Amino acid sequence: MGIYHFVGIKGTGMSSLAQILSDTGMQVQGSDIDQYIFTQDQLEKRDIPILSFSKENIKEGLIIIAGNAFKEDHEEIKEAKRLGLPFYRYHEFLGEWLGKYTSIAVTGAHGKTSTTGLLAHVLEASFPISYLIGDGTGKGAPESKYFVFEACEYRRHFLAYQPDYAIMTNIDFDHPDYFKDIEDVYSAFQEMAENVKKGIIACGDDEYLQSIQAKVPVLYYGLNDNNDFQAKSIRIENQRTVFDVYVRNTFYDTFEINTFGTHNILNALAVIAICHYEEMNPAQIKEIVSFTGVKRRFSEKKWNKQVLVDDYAHHPKEIEATIEAARKKYPDKEIVAIFQPHTFSRTKTFLKEFGDSLSAADAIYLCDIFGSARETKADLSIEDLKELIPNSKVLELDEVEKLNNHASGVLVFMGAGDIQKYQDAYERIFI
Repeated sequence: MGIYHFVGIKGTGMSSLAQILSDTGMQVQGSDIDQYIFTQDQLEKRDIPILSFSKENIKEGLIIIAGNAFKEDHEEIKEAKRLGLPFYRYHEFLGEWLGKYTSIAVTGAHGKTSTTGLLAHVLEASFPISYLIGDGTGKGAPESKYFVFEACEYRRHFLAYQPDYAIMTNIDFDHPDYFKDIEDVYSAFQEMAENVKKGIIACGDDEYLQSIQAKVPVLYYGLNDNNDFQAKSIRIENQRTVFDVYVRNTFYDTFEINTFGTHNILNALAVIAICHYEEMNPAQIKEIVSFTGVKRRFSEKKWNKQVLVDDYAHHPKEIEATIEAARKKYPDKEIVAIFQPHTFSRTKTFLKEFGDSLSAADAIYLCDIFGSARETKADLSIEDLKELIPNSKVLELDEVEKLNNHASGVLVFMGAGDIQKYQDAYERIFI
């Protein structure tokens, strides 16, 4: 059996997949940039070698899995093709791998990672399972009953998958460097629905998902009355969100989660629905209350009198949801948004929407736009966003001490680039 070599092993999905193969007894190695990325921690725990990019890494006997971010002219990919080695793109390999299990794909414009993590947590309490979570977490178990994985719509990569089940959290316009408009996004999800073999769990509160057509049963969840699975009587008790679940208008049970905000209730409902469909009992499903979250999704720490939150939110809807969650958990505290836009194309497309969503915070700091290797720089700067938000401020890395002016606030660092460096720099001031 050959050695699996991952080109770009520190990518969130790539790291997760490498962990899965390693756990199931495969020999794994990979290459990436030398800069530290948090996803490498789990690779190092498994003693998976991480090499610097070089064509010298590519030798006979390797099976190549290349991250989707790397083009055909990458030195390792060119060398692999020259040698005629077995070659897969990430989504191609994953599409073949999931056939070994009862597979559950979790997809949607927002909420994929959190929902995948929550579902994996609940199932793992009752069964041996394998999972791939988009925060760089993966686990492989040869005797797995289920394989839970995050399925990304970008460039229609999720069309490489034919899962048994799919959870669809929502459809929204994002990735404007690829999708033309919301209808183009919808068409991708419609194609994905046609690949599902047993059943779809979809959010019925989403107007686009209401129109999804499939050859398999579609069960809907949400807060509205027309859903198969509905949450009612939502309340906060003992620092938890509590709600009653009705299945086709009949009371099913009461559930608790440790998170806040409508989006987290919907994520939990999706998990409850698929578990109910797989005939798990309420006691098993109530493991949702012990879920502590995935990386970079409202990851919080107490810092002196402040609360620091690290969150991946990089779309206006996600920012809105994150600020809502902070407001519900800390209703008496000042909510301070520190936001770094991700990609010039997304920033330009949603400039007004970013302004509207960020305005829900009590104080707003804006960091320079984090560009992407897949785009050319746009005629745009962070000042364009600042002009839309009264009283917002641009925050430079060497000025983070300004955040100490919000002595007992909740500082929410949001972005999909390297926003963590602002939080790190702020924490270092007080060490």
